[in-house]
Amino acid sequence: MQLAFVLYKYFPFGGLQRDFMRIALECQQRGHKIRVYTLIWEGDVPPGFEVLVAPVKAIFNHRRNEKLTDWMNADLAKRPVDRLIGFNKMPGLDVYYAADGCYEDKAQNLRHGLYKYWGRYRHFADYERAVFAKDAKTEVLMISEVQQPLFVKHYDTPLERFHLLPPGISLDRRAPANAAEIRTEFRREFKLADDDLLLVQIGSGFKTKGVDRTLKALAALPAELKKRTRLFVIGQDDPKVFQLQSTALGLDDHVTFMKGRSDIPRFLLGADLLIHPAYNENTGTVLLEALVAGLPVLVSAVCGYAHYIAEADSGLVLDEPFNQNQLNQYLARMLRDDAARSTWSRNGLTFADTADLYSMPQHAADVILAEHHR
Repeated sequence: MQLAFVLYKYFPFGGLQRDFMRIALECQQRGHKIRVYTLIWEGDVPPGFEVLVAPVKAIFNHRRNEKLTDWMNADLAKRPVDRLIGFNKMPGLDVYYAADGCYEDKAQNLRHGLYKYWGRYRHFADYERAVFAKDAKTEVLMISEVQQPLFVKHYDTPLERFHLLPPGISLDRRAPANAAEIRTEFRREFKLADDDLLLVQIGSGFKTKGVDRTLKALAALPAELKKRTRLFVIGQDDPKVFQLQSTALGLDDHVTFMKGRSDIPRFLLGADLLIHPAYNENTGTVLLEALVAGLPVLVSAVCGYAHYIAEADSGLVLDEPFNQNQLNQYLARMLRDDAARSTWSRNGLTFADTADLYSMPQHAADVILAEHHR
């Protein structure tokens, strides 16, 4: 079959982008042809992929999205495909991978009343409706159980169009046999003493991921604990606002901001704790990557995958609604208690052996290639 995938932006470090790549490669491995439509492509193109970057420009993102849709549809009219799979919401998709939460729910609950009169709102609401409307034909790949009821509530989407996928953690994220050596080498490289404590926060979109909350919690640590604690914040984002906050809190010697990187497994093995107090997060793949690497996790309950941390007993989950004091206390407690961290680490590694945290690309390909499409 000839398959077409569409996503607004591809870069190697995004969660959505990595999911897209693994699903597309799985389909290709099964003998199908891959074409990709996008606005931006950064990084290598896999052999056999046809990648088309739309030559469109617009001041506003939503206008650019619309121009991409028109440009793609014009090309599809000339060169039809068997399936169109979208990683962002838009009209005309056979399959949609639900990396994002329910836009309409956010618009109603988190935005000002006048928000609905803007062109931006109309665009995103229309594009979401095109996927989830009761009479739409799009099959939906769900990665978060939390969001499904919201789509059903706003659009009355028939339940049989939803396909809940297991997580898709890459097997190379699991702690290897020489994990201890990698950790030692990593800590030497970053000049961490044996009793230094390394916190990592990993993910693009520092605001959404709650980096501000992390910095406040680090600043609130008792002096003797704070003195030996370092924080690495890693992701594709502009850290300026958070560097200013860090300076204002007197944390400059403790905090390092880094761009997205391809050697994240080393950081998961070299660190002492992953902190992830996100404001919202459909899933949070990095939580499971930490779990299977044996790194304890401190996470906010809104993350779709936070329940795995609780089930595995591989860290602590904050209560909802979020409370900064609780984060401050939990962070101090987790950093102070070496024995508890060892236990959480072992629990994560045990859970990684038994739970299905890996087969998302295979399940997604099964749905994409199934016969029930229009």
